[in-house]
Amino acid sequence: MLMVLSILWGGSFFFTSVALQALPPLTLVVLRVGLAALILNLVLPLTGSRLPRGPEIWMAFVGMGLLNNVVPFCLIVWGQTQIASGLAAILNATTPLFTVAVAHLATSDERMTGRRLAGVLVGLAGVAVVIGPAALTGLAANVLAQVAVLAAAFSYALAGVFGRRFKRMGVPPVATAAGQVTASTLLLLPVAILMDRPWTLAVPGLSVWGAVLGIAALSTALAYVLYFRILATAGATNLLLVTFLVPVSAILLGALVLGERLDGRHYLGMALIGCGLAAIDGRPLRLVRTRPGRGSRLDPPETYQGRDI
Repeated sequence: MLMVLSILWGGSFFFTSVALQALPPLTLVVLRVGLAALILNLVLPLTGSRLPRGPEIWMAFVGMGLLNNVVPFCLIVWGQTQIASGLAAILNATTPLFTVAVAHLATSDERMTGRRLAGVLVGLAGVAVVIGPAALTGLAANVLAQVAVLAAAFSYALAGVFGRRFKRMGVPPVATAAGQVTASTLLLLPVAILMDRPWTLAVPGLSVWGAVLGIAALSTALAYVLYFRILATAGATNLLLVTFLVPVSAILLGALVLGERLDGRHYLGMALIGCGLAAIDGRPLRLVRTRPGRGSRLDPPETYQGRDI
């Protein structure tokens, strides 16, 4: 699920670059969450679910919408108008670093360890190697745009920890995704109408509408169903490792679909990311341990967040 999510979110950078040719950033964000809300609310009855009611749950939806959609989407889309997408991807890959720190302070079961911190740093180094040194050429310029993308990464980290409450509330992932993007749409729509006056814009072409539909249906609606399912089962820290995998997905898709050649740095970067993921998750390291004198048998049954492995 994490790999599929990385592919869906990796595509959002492409869709955004196409849509920004004809749409201002705020209007694009509203179309993204608004169409995703429409899709998910149509899908809800087919899954036997419905949007929950009550002020407490809707305040949680509003908080999640702000932290996971409104703030980061606006910051990243605006940042992409000022800096290269490769640099934006590297800065966005700091999300797990922020998440490790936030989860350590705010939770009791996702504590920071030396292994986790080392894994995050190794994974971040892998992302930088995969994307390459060319992405860092504009590092000294457009500092404000870079700070905006870093602030978006921090907001994602806060959202990952904040979103853990929906499992305790008994809200299924598809309903949580629908509630989040619905709340985000209600927050953003009046601002976009006031700031962008969309009725004055030229009618976009088919390629732009295709990009808007792709980013709404795939990179938002479907992606957030996976997001909340992973969050409920694997925790915030493991969930937000997806930002390490997004550049890997983009590189592999380019090689498989477009026939692009992979360089040595791509393989090295992906190996570093794999090592970082293994260190943070911990299970691959535990699975290779064996009992003395017992061949390759595993240690006594362990659990990972309450589940036997």
